[in-house]
Amino acid sequence: MTTELSWVGETMRRTVPWVGTVGVEFAEVAPERAVLRLPDDPGLRNHVGGPHAAMIFGLGETATGAVTLAAFGSALERATPLPVRSDIAYQRIARGPLTAVAVLGRPAAEVLAELDAGARPEFGIDVTVTDGDERETTRMTVVWTLRPNR
Repeated sequence: MTTELSWVGETMRRTVPWVGTVGVEFAEVAPERAVLRLPDDPGLRNHVGGPHAAMIFGLGETATGAVTLAAFGSALERATPLPVRSDIAYQRIARGPLTAVAVLGRPAAEVLAELDAGARPEFGIDVTVTDGDERETTRMTVVWTLRPNR
């Protein structure tokens, strides 16, 4: 199995046009962790001058998608990854560019074993978002599933 994962960012830009439209950057992608960035853009700001909540959520959710593709890309021919639910806490107003760090909550092998056993596994991915001053502004968790293809 290859460890080169630059295909993840390219795949996401191609299949999820929003990712390219707002300029999401894929700084690091691995099966356990991804680091994505969103440059500051006045057109993406809210009424108080920070990135709009939709941008913050979108960056975090995209980071979880990158981890999901990196961890479970080998299973795409037999299962479709889908987000199930999310929880987000906006802790302070973000300023400037954003960085989202997403971390897989349990071993990929465990999730794949459930899929192999005929289950529809769920797995959480935790995200921390920091702003241009490296202040933590947001925490979120997105729960994903691998829906078996029929």
